[in-house]
Amino acid sequence: MSVVSSVLVPYTSYLRVYEPLAAFREPERSHWARYAQRSVLPTAQDELRRSLADLVPTPPVGVPVHESGDAFVAELDGAVCVCPWRTRMRGWLALEELGGMFPATVLDAVLPPVVRGQAIADYERWAERNPDARPWIRTTVWHVPVRWFVLFDDEEREYVEADADGAQPLLRYRTPMVQARRRLARALRTLRETVDEGPLTEGLVDVGRWLEEFHPRALVELDYGGLVHALPREQLAADRSAADVAEGIAALKAGDSDAAGVAYGRLAERWRAVRDRQSAN
Repeated sequence: MSVVSSVLVPYTSYLRVYEPLAAFREPERSHWARYAQRSVLPTAQDELRRSLADLVPTPPVGVPVHESGDAFVAELDGAVCVCPWRTRMRGWLALEELGGMFPATVLDAVLPPVVRGQAIADYERWAERNPDARPWIRTTVWHVPVRWFVLFDDEEREYVEADADGAQPLLRYRTPMVQARRRLARALRTLRETVDEGPLTEGLVDVGRWLEEFHPRALVELDYGGLVHALPREQLAADRSAADVAEGIAALKAGDSDAAGVAYGRLAERWRAVRDRQSAN
C-alpha cells in the first residue's frame, strides 16, 4: 500500500530502501549529495502531513501534481544513503489498491471518480516514459507483513520510547541489503522444502524481486511508523516479531512443526490484537 492509503489512515508502517549516492545518475546524484548536507531534514511525519494537506482543497488532490524532491537520509558504513520519497509515483500505485479497500460511497467521497480518472490517465502517460521506475518505499496500514520481518534479525531492532521532552516513539529495524537478501533466500528455500506454496512464499518472492532492483550496498529499513502511536508502550516494548519469525523458520528447517506453530501463534496473536484496534477505530 502506498501514500494515498496513508492519507486516509495514518497508522502506516514502512519498508524502505536507502541507496548510496553511487546508485544515482547525474544530475540526481549531485542533488542528493547537496540535499544530505542540510542541517534539518524532513521526517516521515512531515511526509504524512504534506499528504494530508492535499485532501483539504476541493476537489482533493489524490496524487501530487509534481514529484517530490525530498528523501530520507541515513548512513551505512560511513556512506551517505538516500531513500527518495517519490510520493507522486507511490500515489499512482496506491490508486490501484483503493478499490478493494473501501466501499464505493466512501471512496467517491474522499477521491471523486473524476479525480481518480485523471490520475490514472496521468499515470499511464508517465509510465510509458518511465517503464523501469520503482518506489523506494513500500507501505501498509494497521500491521507489518510477516514477509518484511524475514529480512531482519532481532539484534537489529531499535526501540525508543516517547519522553517528557517531546521525543516521538520509534520502533524500527535496519540491515545491509546483502543481509536482507541472504535471509530472504534462506527463508524461501526453507518454506519451499517444508510447506506448500502459499501467501507467505508468494510474498517473499515479490519482496525479493523488489530488492533486486536496488544497489547491493543499500540499507533496508522496516519502520513501524504511525503504529507506534496506536499501540500501548508495553506492547511495543514486548514486540519481538522478527525474532518470532526467525524462530519459526528455524523450527521448520529442523523439522519441528510444533515449535514452528508456537512461534507463529505468538506472532498471529500479537497482530490480531493490532487489527482489533483498527476495527475499534
